[in-house]
Amino acid sequence: MKTQLTHVTITPYSLLKSRTGGIIGRILALSRGARFVGARMYAPSDAMLDRYVETLGVEDKPEVFREAIKGYVNANLRRDNALGISNRMMMLLFEGPDVIRSLRKNVVGDLSFDVKGDTVRGTYGDFVRTHGELSFFEPAVLMPTNEDANRRQLKILADFAMPDGGLLTDVVKFDDPPRVETTLAIIKPDNFIRRSSRPGNIIDAFSRTGLYIVAAKMLNMTRAQAEEFYGPLREIFTDKLSRIVANRARAALSGAFDFPVDDDMVERVTDALKQANAEFEFRKIVNFMTGQDEDGKKLPPEDRGRCLALLYQGENAIAKIRERLGATNPKEAEAGTVRSIYGYDLMKNGAHASDGPESAERERKILSLWDEGESCREKELIEAYLAET
Repeated sequence: MKTQLTHVTITPYSLLKSRTGGIIGRILALSRGARFVGARMYAPSDAMLDRYVETLGVEDKPEVFREAIKGYVNANLRRDNALGISNRMMMLLFEGPDVIRSLRKNVVGDLSFDVKGDTVRGTYGDFVRTHGELSFFEPAVLMPTNEDANRRQLKILADFAMPDGGLLTDVVKFDDPPRVETTLAIIKPDNFIRRSSRPGNIIDAFSRTGLYIVAAKMLNMTRAQAEEFYGPLREIFTDKLSRIVANRARAALSGAFDFPVDDDMVERVTDALKQANAEFEFRKIVNFMTGQDEDGKKLPPEDRGRCLALLYQGENAIAKIRERLGATNPKEAEAGTVRSIYGYDLMKNGAHASDGPESAERERKILSLWDEGESCREKELIEAYLAET
C-alpha cells in the first residue's frame, strides 16, 4: 500500500487550553502504522488561511460541517480573531500506509454530533446544537479527509512554512515583557522507542506551568550537535563523578595487595582515572541522544535519536520548566515531577530543559532554534512527498 504523508494540526483554542499534550499522547498511543515525522508551529496569515478555506470544497464532509469549519477558520484562526488570543497552531506530520484514513477513523475521529470519548475530537472537540442549530463548534484539530485535500493543504503548509511558521517568539503578548523568558525543553529519545502516550504526558506536565509553546521541532541529533550540546558535561562529570571513581577505586584496591592502601594512594588513582571516567559517561550520553546504543541501534536509521524540541515562553519560564521537570537523578526528583515518573537513570530521565538564559541561547543555536535559516525539515519533507507522488 502506498505510503502517505499527512498533517494533524492542533487549533489555537486547544493550545490555549493546554490540551496539546493530551492530543499528542492520544495520537501517538492509538495510531498504528503512522510515524511521527515532523512538528512545526504556525501563526497563519490571512493569505495562508484564504488558501486553506479553498481546500474545504474537496473535503469529504457533510455540508453542515464544511460550512462550520469555514466559519471557524474565518472567526478563530486569523491573527485578528473573535477569541482575542494568539493564533498559534501546532502542525504534526505523520507518514504511513493509508495514514489519512487510519488517523481520521481510528484516532482523530470525524466531525460528528454523536458524542463519544474514544477519539481526539470525541474528547477534546465540542459540537453543540441548540434547538437543532450548531451553536458551539470547536474541532480540536484540523486534518484532511482525502488525498486531494491533503495534497492541497500540505502545499499550503510548505509554502507558508517559513513566513508564517517556526519561531513564534514575538506572537504572544505579555503584560510584563521584561520578566518573559524563552526556554528549551527536549522530550528525549527513550520516549519514542515504542508506541506510547509518554511524549504527550510529558508535554501535559509542562503545560501546568501556564507557559506558551512558541516552537516545536522533531530532531534526530547529529553526533556533532550532541557533542557540542552536551560539551559542558565533560568538566561537570570530571568534578562531580570523582567521588564515585574514588569509591570504586578504594573497593577494587582493598585486599588486592599485601600492604594497606591509604587515602593518598586512592586520591592519586582517582586523579588518574576521573577524566577517563568523565569522557566515558559523556560518550554514553552522546550515543544515547544520537541513537548509537541504548536500544537506538535496534531502530530504523531514520528513527534513531528521535526527540521533540519545544520552546516555552512566559514569565520565569526557565525556573518553571525546571521545577516541573525535577532533579536530574530520577531517584532524587520530587514526586509528581516528570523525571520522578518517566525517568530511569541519570541519562534516560525523560526530558532535558535549559538551566539558565545563557544555556538556553547556546542550546537553541546548536539546534537551529534561534535562527532557522531559509528552510526547515517539515517544508522539505512535504516538498519531497509532493514531488514523488
